[in-house]
Amino acid sequence: MKKKRKLGRLFRFLGFLMLVFCLTFFLSGGLNIFHPRTWQGIGDFLPREEKELPSNAREDEPDEPELSDRISRVVFLKRAVNRHIRQETYVTIDRISTDLQHAVIAVEDNRFYSHHGFDPEGIARASLVNLQYGQIEEGASTITQQLVKNLFLSQEQSFGRKAEELMLSLAMEANYSKDEILELYLNTIYFGSNFYGIHDASNGYFGKDADELSLAEAAMLAGLPNAPSLYSPYVDFLMAKKRQFIVLDAMVRYGYISREDAEDAKIKPIYLAHD
Repeated sequence: MKKKRKLGRLFRFLGFLMLVFCLTFFLSGGLNIFHPRTWQGIGDFLPREEKELPSNAREDEPDEPELSDRISRVVFLKRAVNRHIRQETYVTIDRISTDLQHAVIAVEDNRFYSHHGFDPEGIARASLVNLQYGQIEEGASTITQQLVKNLFLSQEQSFGRKAEELMLSLAMEANYSKDEILELYLNTIYFGSNFYGIHDASNGYFGKDADELSLAEAAMLAGLPNAPSLYSPYVDFLMAKKRQFIVLDAMVRYGYISREDAEDAKIKPIYLAHD
């Protein structure tokens, strides 16, 4: 009997210690272990993977990854992202024209700083704008969704692929700041004429670095990802100008520039690097 009482007191004591540990763990911020960003550093200790082109820069369709690879890509997202980034031409956000950042947000995803990777309201708004113009002028996908498609996903249209896109978008928003997501997007998006990323596009079209772009040039570049093979000024300059006007009007609509600035930019001459 005494032995049972001693065991009971021992278990109660151990339970008390466990309770104290849990409280201390919680009060010291221990719950951060469950935050997605906590796991990203662990990815640095995993075997290094070979560099790979982003999905949108590949000539062939990427192979469908195994389930374990899909899970690893979400859990160790930063490791997966770094695998697809070209460091030699990567441009940080502080070296990218503010006008270009604003132009891209205005025409691609004007609620970028308020949604969490998926934006039903933005889809509805884009649909109305596109109906008004009678053609696709604003994208329904968020910048975050476009980024994960550019980096990882095939062109397959299926519910499974859309679910994976949504999951990766939520993971991206949990692990990166908005400015980091925009930075990654601008470094991976296709601008037409075989220019992937803002470094190649700004130099290839205008012979300038990304922080030297004028408003007129930034608006033209921001309009290209919508249909890069059609809107490239090297392919059809008039179409590129029409798209530039739409971008400038969107920047006015969302308060990034004044109507006077937009009209001035519309008549500014554009000098291409390889005219």
